[in-house]
Amino acid sequence: MKQTIITGSGSYIPATIKTNADFAASAFYSETGKLLDTPPEDVVQKFKQITGIEERRYADDQLNASDLGALAAKEAIANSGIDAEEIDLLIAAHNFGNVYKHTIQTDAVPSLASLIKHQLQIKNPNCVAYDVLFGCPGWLQGVIIAHAYFNAGMAKKALIIGTETLSRVIDVHDRDSMIFSDGAGATVLEYLDTGTSHQGILGCCAQTHAVDEVNYINMGCSYKPGSDERVRYIKMKGRKVYEYAMTHVPAAMKACLDESGISIHELKKVFIHQANEKMDDGIIKRLYHLYGINEVPENIMPMSIHWLGNSSVATVPTLYDLVQKGEAPPHQLEPGDVILFASVGAGMNINAVCYRY
Repeated sequence: MKQTIITGSGSYIPATIKTNADFAASAFYSETGKLLDTPPEDVVQKFKQITGIEERRYADDQLNASDLGALAAKEAIANSGIDAEEIDLLIAAHNFGNVYKHTIQTDAVPSLASLIKHQLQIKNPNCVAYDVLFGCPGWLQGVIIAHAYFNAGMAKKALIIGTETLSRVIDVHDRDSMIFSDGAGATVLEYLDTGTSHQGILGCCAQTHAVDEVNYINMGCSYKPGSDERVRYIKMKGRKVYEYAMTHVPAAMKACLDESGISIHELKKVFIHQANEKMDDGIIKRLYHLYGINEVPENIMPMSIHWLGNSSVATVPTLYDLVQKGEAPPHQLEPGDVILFASVGAGMNINAVCYRY
């Protein structure tokens, strides 16, 4: 019986570290354009208490999202041991395309997937390359798409990449700018005969809520009065996003486990989008509460947000890569472990994938 198996993973973590101390002299404004009365150092301290973020990574000036994605992809291909020319499907998840440093325009023509295919020098024209825009859950949605392609007999090997340079679309006068970072993660998926139906992807779930929720994360002007109104930055209604995630993400995760026929007691790891430590802790607690369980198992949820920040589509594949390679102690994966991937982001979009390692 053929199953969708992750056979390789890779990531690219930029070298430039931006610590919370680097924001201590910032001039932060409110959404109404009023300079915050709270001293910047106090704003930063409160930010750390809520998000758990102490530092984040920014890409070097000469590197764009497609470059980061190609670096992560090369590592994933090497880790899988496959011939890149055998890849049928190459999906690049992102939200802003390439944003050249010190410019204000995004570039997504040609697609990032095509640019990455070019950098990998894959000559096979039957390797179809395209982008996915699905908010922060984009990489995981790419995995779901590849799984569907496999089941439809349209592909056998896929390369799914999540890459972003959010540091180039932030408003430095907005407190939320401290959340975002740069990075890339990638995985190779193969449709393999495992001899069992109890390995690989066991089930998945995806949702879009786009009525009242559609602008919870969007693009807007700088909060600093007098700024160029033609320049747009990523903006987030933090409280709305938090409440939305608390309500809908645990239910989607439970629906995925139930569809997969997996008991909550079988779950070994949860790889969740690294958006906010407080929010992620709340989501995992509510997931277990849905099963009538008050105590969350120890070490169930690896976290990288403390030192990598929120790199959108790159957080989940990067975190998986770190754990899979033993670089996020004490977390590790053993054959047969049941894991759950989950993400939430602009759209508003949610998805989850249950997988047996």
